[in-house]
Amino acid sequence: MMKLKIISPEKVVYKGEVERVSLPGSLGFFTVLKDHAPLVSSLVEGKIVYLEAEGEKEMEIESGVVEVRDNEVIICIG
Repeated sequence: MMKLKIISPEKVVYKGEVERVSLPGSLGFFTVLKDHAPLVSSLVEGKIVYLEAEGEKEMEIESGVVEVRDNEVIICIG
C-alpha cells in the first residue's frame, strides 16, 4: 500500500491508503504502484483514478503537480 494525499489551495481533498494511482501526466497517462521510483511530474486536465480497499475512485482535475517518494504520492491540484 501507498499513502496518497490530494490537496488543493483551500483544503486536503483526500488522504488515505491506496494500492495504485493513475494520473493524467503532461506526457501521457501513467500509473504509480508501490515501490515506484521517485518522480515529479506536471498534470493536465483529466482523471485521477485510485484504488483503495473499498474499490476504485475517480476525481476530475484541471491541472496539478505530483511528487512520488518513499511510497507516498502527494498531488497538488489547481
